[in-house]
Amino acid sequence: MKVKQQIMSPHDIVVLLKIISYNNTPWLQQQMAEDLHISQSEISKSLVRCKFAALLDSTGKKVFKIGLLEFLQYGIKYVFPEQPGAIVRGVATAHSAKPLSNIISSEMHYVWPSGKGKTRGQAITPLYPSVIDAVKNDEQLYELLALVDAIRVGRAREKEIAIKELKGRILNEDTKFDGSWLW
Repeated sequence: MKVKQQIMSPHDIVVLLKIISYNNTPWLQQQMAEDLHISQSEISKSLVRCKFAALLDSTGKKVFKIGLLEFLQYGIKYVFPEQPGAIVRGVATAHSAKPLSNIISSEMHYVWPSGKGKTRGQAITPLYPSVIDAVKNDEQLYELLALVDAIRVGRAREKEIAIKELKGRILNEDTKFDGSWLW
């Protein structure tokens, strides 16, 4: 019997971060599909892959946060790498979006390309095309995805700050970056 290999998809990360943004509020796959602008069948397949990867419990409702953080810190830039592209108009991401834009000052901006965006910067391909619409009504998801992009494309300092911010948000701990350890 041939077993099909389970391979993570970029939108699996979006799904996991969306579950975290629900903050333990009960949710249904149909609701998530609508929130993320992803088909319900893709949500279902994503949950199966995340369970197989040991990033989600057997019910498909609880994210194994430590495992996800390890993957984001050590693996995302290798599994879903990104190179900044042309200067376009779009939605700010990485260090150009909150919370990092409050900490890091830079004249270079990164954006998810979108005619609806207000920022000009280097294009970054989002983990899934619909995230631009999905983050309109979910600030927490937007911040989590921007932090993940900072790990994917940032320099050492941006990555380190992004990881610390992600840990605080995902683990619900007060580990917000205060800058004291840099000096």
